[in-house]
Amino acid sequence: MSGIIVDPTAESASTQEITTDVSERMLDLDEDDDLEVFSKDATLADGSLFNASMPTSPASMINQFEEDADEKDIFVTVDNPESHVTAIETFITYRVLTKTTRSEFDSCEYEVRRRYQDFHWLKGRLEEAHPTLIVHPLPEKFVMKGMVERFNEDFIETRRKALHRFLNRIADHPILSCSEDFKIFLTAEASELTTHKKQGPGFLSRMGDTVRAVAATVRGVKNRPEEFTAIQEYVDTFSQKINSLDKVALRILKEQKEYLEDLKECEPMYTLWSGSEDELAEPLKGMAGCIDRCCRETEEQVNQLSENLVPALHEYVLCAETLKAVLRRRDNIQADVEAKSETLANKMTERESLKEEIDKLEDKMEFANNALKGDWERWQKNMREDIKAAFMCTAEKNIDYYEKCLAVWESFLLSQRSDLTVESSGEQDPAPQEIAEDEAPQAT
Repeated sequence: MSGIIVDPTAESASTQEITTDVSERMLDLDEDDDLEVFSKDATLADGSLFNASMPTSPASMINQFEEDADEKDIFVTVDNPESHVTAIETFITYRVLTKTTRSEFDSCEYEVRRRYQDFHWLKGRLEEAHPTLIVHPLPEKFVMKGMVERFNEDFIETRRKALHRFLNRIADHPILSCSEDFKIFLTAEASELTTHKKQGPGFLSRMGDTVRAVAATVRGVKNRPEEFTAIQEYVDTFSQKINSLDKVALRILKEQKEYLEDLKECEPMYTLWSGSEDELAEPLKGMAGCIDRCCRETEEQVNQLSENLVPALHEYVLCAETLKAVLRRRDNIQADVEAKSETLANKMTERESLKEEIDKLEDKMEFANNALKGDWERWQKNMREDIKAAFMCTAEKNIDYYEKCLAVWESFLLSQRSDLTVESSGEQDPAPQEIAEDEAPQAT
């Protein structure tokens, strides 16, 4: 069975029949997405058409690139969000700065501005060209009602960080970083990018692909390889665990915020109380000071949770959904192979033409299997490093937080005990003059 090659002149009719994940193909026609997001181009990393005669597997391609992984040659930064208001919509753009030493780029530095739908388009194109590679997820488009305003500064900054991670994951990938779409995203002016986004099959063609994907999903696969069954089971378990952790972390964050608000209300109460209680003034002021310091530490703790742990966990909630979509797309390719094989068995007169098509689809399935296996270990390594880093950061911050709060209250207790000792010693020792007066009658 042959592998995959890059052939700029070859055109394969079967590439238009490859189904993709149904959930990723449904049209979303709101203010941040348009039809261009779903343009389909069955090309490889350098923009060439798919062909089934090259003896080079994706796994070997990844291994070849991994040898030079330490020599990073492209650096991408997402920063400086700006709000834009037009007659029909309001949206945010982000500056994308690129520095590279790659020969296929005309310059070593680029600066462009992109909005969320441009990132969404890039993700869609990468998934269409490489259906069984793991493309890092984008941040969710909308948030839960009542949680945060769409153009709130914290929300924009959180999204900026997520978009920055998205592009850097692609830049670090040995295959995705070589995509022509990625290059155009990083370098093209807005008008050029708009023109490029319009290229691809039309609306009816995309709907046809969606219908075929639905059919493949309903039909399912009969003999999935054991290794991909194991991956599917791992992803399902991982998804359940990471979703549970995500919900718990959000609940803890909510409770910590409520606790912080309560602390902020307590501090002025002690301060006001000290003004009306002369004898308790110092202890009350001490309590107010301790609570104020604990407020600052708790606020730092809340920030750590909201900026590090919660985003890291939720990012991998989205990763789990991405992995499920990748596995579904792999299954769709296998379902096509099985369907054509059944057709071949039932229609002997079309045996030769169907055999050729089956060979191509089997090559495509081999490509998909190798690509997914090659990317699977890479994704697991990144996931474990990210989750471990988030947990370690949280643990260190918790230790620091509770040590500081403990020190605050120990200091307060020590000061109060010292005051009590001084007061009690004063009451127990009468003045020398009083003692002399008491002894005078006895002498008489």
